Amino acid sequence: MHWTDLKARLLAVGKVQMKGEPAERYIAQSAAGPGAGGSGAVFFAIGNHRVKLALSPESSVEIVHHGSGTADLFFEGQRLSGHLLEPGFHCPDQAYITVTGSCIFSCRYCSVPHTGGKRKTIEEIREMVESVRDRIHAISITIGVLTGVEEEETYVLEVIKHLTAFNLPIGVSIYPTAMTPDRLKDTGVAEVKFNLEAATPHLFSQMCPGLDYGLIWQVLDRSVQVFGKNRVFSNVIIGLGETDAELETCIKKLTSLGVIPVLRPINPVAGLAGMKRPSAKRLMKIFAIHKKALTDAGLDPMLAMTMCTNCTGCDLVPGRDV
Repeated sequence: MHWTDLKARLLAVGKVQMKGEPAERYIAQSAAGPGAGGSGAVFFAIGNHRVKLALSPESSVEIVHHGSGTADLFFEGQRLSGHLLEPGFHCPDQAYITVTGSCIFSCRYCSVPHTGGKRKTIEEIREMVESVRDRIHAISITIGVLTGVEEEETYVLEVIKHLTAFNLPIGVSIYPTAMTPDRLKDTGVAEVKFNLEAATPHLFSQMCPGLDYGLIWQVLDRSVQVFGKNRVFSNVIIGLGETDAELETCIKKLTSLGVIPVLRPINPVAGLAGMKRPSAKRLMKIFAIHKKALTDAGLDPMLAMTMCTNCTGCDLVPGRDV
């Protein structure tokens, strides 16, 4: 089976049960987004390709760990040999750190408001990066919102000032104000990700009450002016109720601005529990649309240094998943 097709099928399931030798060092924990507060996930790799799967004892997918990361994946009657990747924080090769583990907003797809996490101190964050410095090539920062958007941004800017000494590319994904791109650039950030999450304004209003869809588009446009093409990203969730045509329109609008879309299959948790993950067939269809839109706009996900497009565990990424 071709890797892209295999990964689409695995992402349609989204979960795996672990067997065999203890694998604690390979289990990644999430403190942000849909996976926050869960039982963790593993990154299974075949060669240079990888996929992230949440741990679940009920999954039809199995990974048998033989020790030292060597593992076999059992799926749809096939046995596939590969290896588990050791995470830095949240994902392999990066210290992907959630600065604030709580949020005043209540986006329906996100578990953070329900986990009651705390805000990390600057010293804690520095120590986290230092502890994995020998196996990372980037620092990525994401957030909840502790008291307000402006206050969160001010704190993140202070965090970044203390992280530039590591001389690693820094990617940042936060809920923005109009001036966020300029402030992040001035502080030494290499890449930014401002998330639309939904393909249409109607769906966004349902998913993220109280947040401003138009502002995110405005900030994405400004970000490309400030950071350049191939340095600006935006998550769009697949499976919130959008049509393929609506998703294609959103993808093409993003790429026409110079933004690389991050197309994330829905994780049915929090307020979306009970919804279904998109099928492998749909993921492959959207992958083809995504690939053409990127090519037409002259964008290259292979150039990503930080965050999700560099990792590729959760999504099909043209240029990387081939």
